[in-house]
Amino acid sequence: MDILTFDQLPQGGFAGLIERQFVTDRRVFRNADNKPAFDGLGNFVYLADANFMPNGETTMHNHQEVDVISVMVEGRITHAGSLEHGQNLEAGYAQVQRAGGEGFAHNEINPDSTMNQMIQLWVLPDERGEAAGYKVYQPETGKLNKIYGGQKDQDKTFYSQTAIAVAPLETGQSVEQSSGSNGEILAYLSKGCGVINGETVHARTLVRADSIHFDAKEESQLIVIYKE
Repeated sequence: MDILTFDQLPQGGFAGLIERQFVTDRRVFRNADNKPAFDGLGNFVYLADANFMPNGETTMHNHQEVDVISVMVEGRITHAGSLEHGQNLEAGYAQVQRAGGEGFAHNEINPDSTMNQMIQLWVLPDERGEAAGYKVYQPETGKLNKIYGGQKDQDKTFYSQTAIAVAPLETGQSVEQSSGSNGEILAYLSKGCGVINGETVHARTLVRADSIHFDAKEESQLIVIYKE
């Protein structure tokens, strides 16, 4: 099991936020020295843990042929842009924006005078040229809730062979995910404290392993990325 913690990474950021980048896959970030950051898995290529400054924002910018997943940890954001302009995202919620060939523009804004925390993940599409789309989720406490990935014959989540699930957990609750024959799993503890595969981990820790069993020792939020 490989472990990467917040303190091991340099602080970066842009516009109205500061962040640390846990995953910068070399298939996309070809000119970057991504150590100690991890490479991704499947079509998952990027994970950043960001704090928006008070009333900070990303400023309006464009994406194309990438799916952008945002998971709120603390505070809230107001979403602006070409998809579902005006949507508010509270702590615990997640939004998924599919750029496709059409593309989208967005600005994520911290409307408050205190800092917030948001995790952003990028996944490359399995098929290029898809229509742009937007979905929002409120994950249920005590279980892994898939917010991204799945077959084409359903519309609850966007189609992908790479899956992302979010688990809000209370003290004493547990979740697990096996990779089966599909290789490794990445699990990011964005909030709280617990035990992953027998090892104690704290908030802002990324783990790469063949399978994940997590026991929450306090209120926690776990994000799991795996191949279906």
